[in-house]
Amino acid sequence: MKIKVAALQMNCVLCNVDKNLTLAESLINDAVTQGAKWVVLPELFNTGYWVPKHDVELAEDIPSGRTTRWMQEQAKKHNILVSGCIMANTPNKGIITDTALTVSADGVLGTYDKIHLWDNEELRFQNGSKIPNPIDFGDLHIGMQICYEIGFPDISRIMVLNGANVIIYPAAFGRARYYVWDIQSKARALENGIYVIAVNRAGIDDDTVFLGGHSRIIAPNGEVLCEAGRDENIALVAEIDIDKCLEARRTVPYLRDINKALIKSAWEKI
Repeated sequence: MKIKVAALQMNCVLCNVDKNLTLAESLINDAVTQGAKWVVLPELFNTGYWVPKHDVELAEDIPSGRTTRWMQEQAKKHNILVSGCIMANTPNKGIITDTALTVSADGVLGTYDKIHLWDNEELRFQNGSKIPNPIDFGDLHIGMQICYEIGFPDISRIMVLNGANVIIYPAAFGRARYYVWDIQSKARALENGIYVIAVNRAGIDDDTVFLGGHSRIIAPNGEVLCEAGRDENIALVAEIDIDKCLEARRTVPYLRDINKALIKSAWEKI
């Protein structure tokens, strides 16, 4: 299966959902013009990242909230998949999560609550508590992690052993740690024989958080198929071929050779 996918890198306006959705829609239109059938938006693309004083008021319900409904409208309009990451309400009033979701014309296909929170995010969000099975959409089997979690290979490996052949990483990753973004994104693809769609924010939030850009789409052999610059708003499009996952896993057979029983035993002793 071959499909064109798009990483939509954005410089968001803090707390301004109207402007951010307008920019996102423009980038989606650009991606669709280039043939994309699946678009992936960054972490907290609808609100901006560094908005801690406004988290609760900006959090939305899934699937009934404004941004999820907007994502479904875009999916219907263009006959595409739309993935992204927003602040989401939980059943407990005032408690919110940093949540990735993938939406089709028919509705929400799956969600993922960020498990590993970066720095003071633990003061803002409730940790996720489960690793969902991949989202199945034809030959695509989609795993979702968020930002900082690109450095947690055990979670991505579990997703892959459960069938994932693509993992997305919507992110608001800092400029100072580009070296981490660079190494870890390629490592997650290579060690698992999967495509990685790593979609980062651009810009500066509140003169405090300097975002790193450099969104990228990476092949199962670790090759960077395309990469954005640091500061641009861009629809970065590449064609992925799911059959390449099989080829990569035969060439470097980590998944065949992993001793799951030994690793499970060792984890239980820690």
